[in-house]
Amino acid sequence: MVAAACPALLVSAPASNQGKTLVTAALARAWRDSGLRVRGFKCGPDFLDPMILATATGHPVYNLDLAMNGEADIQARLHQAALDADVIIIEGVMGLYDGAPSSADIAERFRIPVALTVDAAGMAQTFGALAAGLYRYRPALIPAGVIGNRTGSSHHADLLRQSLPADIPWLGALPKSDTFSLPERHLGLHRADEIDDLEQRISAAALALLASQPDGKLPLPPATDFAAPAHTPADSFRPLAGKTIAIARDAAFCFIYPANLDCLRELGASLEFFSPLHDQALPAADALWFPGGYPEIHAATLSANAAMREALQLAWQAGIPMLAECGGMMALSEAIDSTPMFGLLPGSTSMQPRFQGLGVQFADFADGRLNAHTFHYSRMETTLPPMHSAITQRGKPGEAIYRHGSLTASYLHFYFPSNPQAAAALFSA
Repeated sequence: MVAAACPALLVSAPASNQGKTLVTAALARAWRDSGLRVRGFKCGPDFLDPMILATATGHPVYNLDLAMNGEADIQARLHQAALDADVIIIEGVMGLYDGAPSSADIAERFRIPVALTVDAAGMAQTFGALAAGLYRYRPALIPAGVIGNRTGSSHHADLLRQSLPADIPWLGALPKSDTFSLPERHLGLHRADEIDDLEQRISAAALALLASQPDGKLPLPPATDFAAPAHTPADSFRPLAGKTIAIARDAAFCFIYPANLDCLRELGASLEFFSPLHDQALPAADALWFPGGYPEIHAATLSANAAMREALQLAWQAGIPMLAECGGMMALSEAIDSTPMFGLLPGSTSMQPRFQGLGVQFADFADGRLNAHTFHYSRMETTLPPMHSAITQRGKPGEAIYRHGSLTASYLHFYFPSNPQAAAALFSA
């Protein structure tokens, strides 16, 4: 394969909570409404922001994280997107230089122009100084321009625009408005399907951004050349061929990387989805996957589903391989904050006032290392000894990984494409 060129933009900010998701969604929707094919990505291992961006673009949104994905995986995903899209838009994580690796590292490695979103409430001319400092901190970055978020008036937006140095473009403004603000909770933004008027909010933000352009049009970023991947997966490696994996997916279990679903299908598996909240029986399957989500919010409904509890107990007793990640592990434990759960895993979990785990970690299995991410507010208390523990990016002990009969459980969210063979083994007898 040869390199593919496509206009591309990475949207970052000085810090978290600057409005990156809203601005990225508005940019994507404005381009999509003009008839362009837009493909979106999210820096970092987040689950919630990609749901918003998928609504804006109309396509699944994949994660880009140099630690979790690895450089080769990111290269392959960007190259494929460049073959299919008219424009690629990437939402950064935290501030531009936050984290190791950071959004700036991805932008520099793949030569992607960077746009800055700055919450301009409470500032005027300092806006230009802040933008100039962020770009000049690492001169190798390609400045694409700055968006002023939460502006108070057209005059305020003019002051922001005039403060920018001549070599930094103005990309427009979004006024402060409840019309397109996005609600949040303890793990971040609400899920896209919880926001009843999300389409209207994104469209309103896109129109507001277009209205701030001198000609009412949103220019495309410059084209970036994305190299073809050095290696492609072997079509003959299909260890899950002929197997069906049943995946819990509903309001309580929604943290699923699209790349993981693609990986399982490429390994030969057929995928079936079910709702532990509402279904009374399990699909016919050779393995089960309980991903993370919000079981703590839906604990009472899960607890009341006696038929699902019995079905899961029978499946476990039959030795069907099961993987439970984070919220999935919480639901398969004995209780969440004293509310009885499905009871496959000895022990219980309790919600804590601040997060108990955060960051990319690495788990070593018989088939090699599987990259993962953790972010949770609950604590697990169990007498079950860990099968082993992951390690953090600093080489310190990380999250415990438990094995109880056919059930593998951890607070880790695994990234299957980092080692498809190890991922396949989690769903094999």
